[in-house]
Amino acid sequence: MPNLEEMKIKSSILLLILILFSMENSSAQQKKMQKATFGMGCFWCSEAIFQRLNGVSKVRSGYEGGNIPNPTYEEVCSGDTHHVEVIELEFDPAKISYEELLEIFWKTHDPTTLNRQGADVGTQYRSVIFYHNEEQKALAEKYKNLLNKENAFGKPVVTAIEKAAPFYVAENYHQDYFLRNGEQPYCRLVILPKVEKLEKLFKAKLKH
Repeated sequence: MPNLEEMKIKSSILLLILILFSMENSSAQQKKMQKATFGMGCFWCSEAIFQRLNGVSKVRSGYEGGNIPNPTYEEVCSGDTHHVEVIELEFDPAKISYEELLEIFWKTHDPTTLNRQGADVGTQYRSVIFYHNEEQKALAEKYKNLLNKENAFGKPVVTAIEKAAPFYVAENYHQDYFLRNGEQPYCRLVILPKVEKLEKLFKAKLKH
């Protein structure tokens, strides 16, 4: 019959095995997830759209593509920093592909207006894809060329395709904006129609 000391050693070994197994699973899950970054006008709208998608686990609003570190919202709005309002999202390619994300990106904003989305005007609202690897770059360029070849929007797609730059998370009050402020006039008049369009076009891709 094992003594108390032997039982303690066995318990410690078992606990260590469980911890290592958990760490391996967590690491495998992290490796499986990928990032995508899109600028398509006000990040409140973009966030509300991509948060609804099955396979997207995390969406953060922020700033990218500018020339100073850690910009504030006020600095970005001035246009002087050249940052874009973007969303950076994590997605599981086994549940939703990058091609599907690109389709949703192009169909839920106007990619033909330079530095503008509706009433939002300025370089911070420009249409842009920040790619994280060469595969994303190739897919984005292929899709854009196809849209222009088929004249899908009746006007040229002006979406910029750029290598991912440092991403700066926006202030806390910008995160989950539509979820927390859905009754505000801007949310009801501007964001809600975009969400409704998403539900109509991509119902099968939404979280249940």
